Amino acid sequence: MWYLCVFYHRLLDYRKPEVESLAQLFGAIEDLQNDDVPFQLQWKLPPHYHTDSPFHFVNLPSEQLAHDIAKRSILVKGMYELWGEGSSYDELKESVLNYPDERKLPYLDSDSTFKITVDSFGKVISLEEQNELIQGLSYIPFKGRVKLRNPDHNFWLIEVDNYGGNNGLPPIVQKRIFFGREVGGADRKLIPTYQLKSRNYLGPTAMDAEMAFLMANQALATSGKLVYDPFVGTGSILVAAAHFGAMTMGADIDIRVVRDGRGPNCNVWSNFKQYGLPMPVGLLRADNNLPPWRPTLKEVFDAIICDPPYGVRAGGRKSGGRKLLKGAVKPYTVPDDKRTDHIPSTAPYSLVECVHDLLDLAAKMLVMGGRLVFFYPVLREDDFAESHFPEHPCFKLISSSEQILSSRYSRVLLTMVKTGPYTEEIAEVARIKHMEFKENHVKWLEDGNLHSAVFSPADGQLTEAGDPKLIKDPKPKYRGKYV
Repeated sequence: MWYLCVFYHRLLDYRKPEVESLAQLFGAIEDLQNDDVPFQLQWKLPPHYHTDSPFHFVNLPSEQLAHDIAKRSILVKGMYELWGEGSSYDELKESVLNYPDERKLPYLDSDSTFKITVDSFGKVISLEEQNELIQGLSYIPFKGRVKLRNPDHNFWLIEVDNYGGNNGLPPIVQKRIFFGREVGGADRKLIPTYQLKSRNYLGPTAMDAEMAFLMANQALATSGKLVYDPFVGTGSILVAAAHFGAMTMGADIDIRVVRDGRGPNCNVWSNFKQYGLPMPVGLLRADNNLPPWRPTLKEVFDAIICDPPYGVRAGGRKSGGRKLLKGAVKPYTVPDDKRTDHIPSTAPYSLVECVHDLLDLAAKMLVMGGRLVFFYPVLREDDFAESHFPEHPCFKLISSSEQILSSRYSRVLLTMVKTGPYTEEIAEVARIKHMEFKENHVKWLEDGNLHSAVFSPADGQLTEAGDPKLIKDPKPKYRGKYV
């Protein structure tokens, strides 16, 4: 059945991948990991609507699934069984009256309670106008009792103005009015509850709460699953996974972050305690370049979610130290009396090497069908494509969602699913792919240094310099955080 899916006007590239991941989580999509093309739900737009519009139709097999997706999603504002639509209120009336009575009457019963909410996009409707619009729905035979708090049924009248492209929103050339029954709505208290400014323990690279929940949804985090973050930092991503019931485990190369924090009541553990979440299974001081797992240990984690260090706010580090890696000094053994407080030497860890190690770790440690979700930076010199992203024979890329951060720099959330077992032969193929990727990629990425990309001259200066190809045409920028 087709449902009207209304999104928050936020993170446009992330909206459909999140809904599709949640559809798989709740059992609507069969395991298609052996197919060449990732499964996608059926989507369509209302007439004359821009693809960036928050209004989409999605075909789902059941109302329960639509309810579950809307309730858990971060970017879905609501799912609605559409009773009617039109470019005018006369067309809306005709459309609602033509909707089958067997679909309407069960929700108009005299024993039920209901509420009608008037909403809009691209315009403001006053309270007086809202009351008039509700009174204009008298042709619908409501027999129940009005109840503004927790009614049995919520009905929505949504008006979208034909404002063109002059108010900072996706252009719409024809007015549209929707009326329908709410099947499921978002939990709007989730993001304010977990916002970073109220977090006990916070670091400079802490993942924004909204993005952490999106990553957890992409990874299908849920009760009974074990989620691992190899760059755990202050634990923001694991907090989101734990909220959805997953068991969590993390590691970081900086022992001062995972062990000490800022004191006994201000550390990674206190973040979980703050929200009443289950504590992580373990937090390790571990190096992604030298993972601590036994060689025979495989297929432990259901998902790996992380934000690898790529040199903007914090650069990657690996064990060894510059002198040791260059062979200037020999490996040493830490004396027993200094082991408690010893902080091992580290050296720079390029992004290309970091991501290669991450893919190798995930290929070994993820269960079959497990998901790897991580951010990857791209320069916006050319349209980014899947060929620019790291590959591994064990994985299939199922979605890539771009978030623009500056005129020349974006980060892309890559979601991969494990489709094949890890073997020594696969590891060798992956190594060769990695070398080809490293040789063919741009030098700033190979060096793991993005400062030249982030702190670049303004677009106008670049054009005046006679090299307009240094940047690609920016995506439309819309006003407002939530609409």
